[in-house]
Amino acid sequence: MRVALELLAPARDADIGIAAIDHGADAVYIGGPAFGARLHAGNSVADIERLARHAHRYHARVFVTLNTILGDDELEPARKLTWQLHDAGVDALIVQDMGLLELDLPPMQLHASTQTDIRTPSKARFLQDVGFSQMVLARELTLDQVREVAAQIDRATLEFFIHGALCVAYSGQCYISHAHTGRSANRGSCSQECRLPYTVKDAQGRIVAHDKHVLSLKDNDQSANLRALADAGIRSFKIEGRYKDVGYVKNVTAHYRQLLDALIDAPGSHWQRASSGRCEFLFAPDPARNFNRSATDYFVHGRQQDIGAFDTPKHAGLPLGEVLRVGADHLDLQLDASAQPPANGDGLTWWDLQRELQGVQINVARPLDAGAGQWRLFPNEAVAHLKDLRRGVALYRNRDVAWDRQLERPSAHRRIPVDLRLDELPDGFLLTITDDEGHQAQAELAHPHEAARQPERSQASWREGLSRLGNTIFAPREVELALSEPWFVPSAALNGLRREAVQSLETSREASRQRPPRGEAIDPPVPYPDDHLSYLANVYNHRARDFYARHGVRVIEPAYESHEVTGEASLMITRHCVRYSLSLCPKQAKGVTGVQGTLRADPLVLQSGDETMTLRFDCKACEMHVVGRIRPNVLQQAHEAPLRFYRSTARSA
Repeated sequence: MRVALELLAPARDADIGIAAIDHGADAVYIGGPAFGARLHAGNSVADIERLARHAHRYHARVFVTLNTILGDDELEPARKLTWQLHDAGVDALIVQDMGLLELDLPPMQLHASTQTDIRTPSKARFLQDVGFSQMVLARELTLDQVREVAAQIDRATLEFFIHGALCVAYSGQCYISHAHTGRSANRGSCSQECRLPYTVKDAQGRIVAHDKHVLSLKDNDQSANLRALADAGIRSFKIEGRYKDVGYVKNVTAHYRQLLDALIDAPGSHWQRASSGRCEFLFAPDPARNFNRSATDYFVHGRQQDIGAFDTPKHAGLPLGEVLRVGADHLDLQLDASAQPPANGDGLTWWDLQRELQGVQINVARPLDAGAGQWRLFPNEAVAHLKDLRRGVALYRNRDVAWDRQLERPSAHRRIPVDLRLDELPDGFLLTITDDEGHQAQAELAHPHEAARQPERSQASWREGLSRLGNTIFAPREVELALSEPWFVPSAALNGLRREAVQSLETSREASRQRPPRGEAIDPPVPYPDDHLSYLANVYNHRARDFYARHGVRVIEPAYESHEVTGEASLMITRHCVRYSLSLCPKQAKGVTGVQGTLRADPLVLQSGDETMTLRFDCKACEMHVVGRIRPNVLQQAHEAPLRFYRSTARSA
């Protein structure tokens, strides 16, 4: 039995979502008009309906993010929105807040958001058993841990992030943004405090790292691990990036489409595509050309030291060359042999002597000696103000105008292979068109059988006319003419026959498409793996509290955003360890002469401006906690009344 592998792409808006489908996505996830975990990536229901119509032509799917935690007053508007999305043709909702499961929702699939923090088989099994049909596992899992989860799941689809920015904290377990700015990541408004520079000090006040982005990670890239992830049980491969532009989505989607197609088409493969059509790309996909902080495959193969983007959270770009000389208003470049020539508007970057990334835009690029790869560049800033730009400095290009323009144009064709057969009827002709999934449609042409004056030319005209599918979603694979002789038919009549058959096939395909069924919850309700929930469970409304109480939880504390936790708390829990990345982990010292026993996992101090936090290390779990307090001004500005519920009805009964 063949198993479908789904490529799941992000969409900031409907047009980007349509581009993702055209570049090979089997499914797209997009934010609705409210309650999505990307506050500034919302879309109208009408636009989502437009995207769904396009996706469904290829039997691709559309998922809408409704994945913030909700206040009591937001539950009813959220419920109404789910029905509007259902009527618009949306295939699934991606949710975090369990309060939604207590409401009258439409018969749509529910997918567990990354914010639900699925790290254990028991958590995954619980979510399956309460009705989730698909769930994205924590990015921090290893292949062995993915296998352990997959062994416990028999009705839900497992999803995994394969590309894009990495949140340093376990998703849903980060409160630093809310504590410092009042903007909650769980409410869709993360301020990205993790990308700021920090100074790290030890318990004696000695500086361990100065002004480094020690909480900033490289970007996720699982290009080399798709087969291993599929073998471990992953069936949906998710690209991060609902804030990304259309060029990023086109390029990265095309890159992974090619990799998954190679896996699916390999000899002996038991995989298959999750939607219809094959893509032809008019460019060579290359994720390195998009904004990135360098690449890591994170924890898939276990802990690695070099996962941080500590020097800068910005995009350095690809190597361009080195500085030959610096003039009063220009600099001369020796182009790398593998680099394309610079262009007006390109972005340049270089590292200064303090290992900080500098950058400038090129106003004008002129060849000095194109054959020798020498160019003169005129930047849009005074050369004297460009820090540490001197002879021999390596230059990078972080904006490639020629590449951007290429992806602004149509850059892919997605077509569904079809076979066409033309048969004779007593009073005309019958055209049968069959796609590669077995959907079939027919159209008849009433026309007398007229002998062709030029039989060979007539037969070629039949084939050419029937194959002319360029403006449709179909591509001809085989054309069979089951005719006693090559009769003459005017081209206009032949075109009409072909258009009617194509439209009939689209109608047949749409009629055969079924909305994915809602997962069924087990009754009686299965118990939650724990009987005590702290603020880390993100319970922000009374219906969520009722959900957990119904599943046997005895003590339920409210979410951090309710402001009941005002003292020190873990503002971030992460598998990334600053000690390990700085070679200060006691485990790294084992067996090292003169070092073993001298390193201890004592807390470290994290400072940024007047903000001080503590890094505490749970070595048994191999986790780091960033500990701090909510700022007084955040409490003063808060408008919501605190939620107070600790004991469930099960406990008080």
